[in-house]
Amino acid sequence: MTMTPATETETEEELDSALITARRQLERAATHVDVDPGVVERLKHPTRVQQVSVPLERDDGDVEVFTGYRAQHDDVRGPYKGGLRYHPDVTSDECIGLSMWMTWKCAVMDLPFGGGKGGVTVDPKDLSADETERLTRRFAEELRNVVGPTKDVPAPDMGTDAQTMAWFMDAYSMQQGETIPGVVTGKPPVIGGSYGREEAPGRSTAIVVREAVDYYEGDLSGTTVAVQGFGSVGANAARLLEDWGATVVSVSDVNGAIYDPDGLETHAIPTHNEEPEAVLEQDAPETLTNEAILELDVDVLVPAAVGNVITADNADAIDADIVVEGANGPTTFAADAILEERNVPVIPDILANAGGVTVSYFEWLQDINRRQWKLKRVNEELETHMLKAWDHIRAVVDEEGLTWRDAAYVVALSRIAEAKESRGLWP
Repeated sequence: MTMTPATETETEEELDSALITARRQLERAATHVDVDPGVVERLKHPTRVQQVSVPLERDDGDVEVFTGYRAQHDDVRGPYKGGLRYHPDVTSDECIGLSMWMTWKCAVMDLPFGGGKGGVTVDPKDLSADETERLTRRFAEELRNVVGPTKDVPAPDMGTDAQTMAWFMDAYSMQQGETIPGVVTGKPPVIGGSYGREEAPGRSTAIVVREAVDYYEGDLSGTTVAVQGFGSVGANAARLLEDWGATVVSVSDVNGAIYDPDGLETHAIPTHNEEPEAVLEQDAPETLTNEAILELDVDVLVPAAVGNVITADNADAIDADIVVEGANGPTTFAADAILEERNVPVIPDILANAGGVTVSYFEWLQDINRRQWKLKRVNEELETHMLKAWDHIRAVVDEEGLTWRDAAYVVALSRIAEAKESRGLWP
């Protein structure tokens, strides 16, 4: 594939904080668009961060207290929107940084939402199903005054799923005295969830891979792809790309990767939800580490596991022609600069995996109207939204000579700034 040259090089030192990275990306984007400096300064800070104590009675009768957070970054374009994660590394700063990315993601997709993010500092593997339910219901109660269909709409994230959202919605509804399905998205369809929501981030990632390959004059049927992570995003992206004719040569989970240069049968590999940590149990000519999969000589690399996997330490070893970010924040700020200098295009997460929040928007609409869409309509609407967003960003790349990440931020920042200037600043 032929790559167009990048136009700028950054030499900032490596930083891993989601918050610091998000702020640096904002500052860089602001240099490419005419925005009031006051608007940029406001966007460096969240509107509020709610920190709560979440007591939990364990199955043995002991009581533990966990810390929960909900960061609400900006709501100038609509209610806050973003996931709730259960993970031992959840912090206030992480939630703020991720909520900022949600603001950009919603603006890139032109959705009437702002950014939010939250979670509980807990290892979900240490919780029984009953303990997870009790934790979720108490967390919902602690956040009851700051969430709602017109305030802040959580969704599943790391360590949470459709069942978690069902418990959250039920607890909130019981306290409000009426069923309010629109308080969260990512619920089971039987209680107001949308068909296609779980698969949406992977589907949008696959759509972006397809469009990127076409942009760089490649043919998807001759494209080799490596996917780090075989959870909801990675597995759905890999399977769809295989269906469309791409050759998926390697996939991984937390324990490592399998590799077959002739292509894997991705539909035969259990996802993390279907069978946790099953990738290495599959037959394949070769196994690799999670570090090695990133350095394979492939046309497209899709980091779809966790953040900060492409860093200054390994960016020079990335051998893919294109990187498409399926995970949130897989490429650090310093690594981005190295890949840019090497003319390796990076299609950012705020576009690639935006299918999740886009179908969450569809779910929100369905809940408001009490009318469920068929899966075919959901996928068609998602395709339309993704192509529209891709076209807007591609136009900025072509006209301004920017990287894909910078172009996405320019689109997002322009829309947010216009909304802020129209609404003004309350005295």
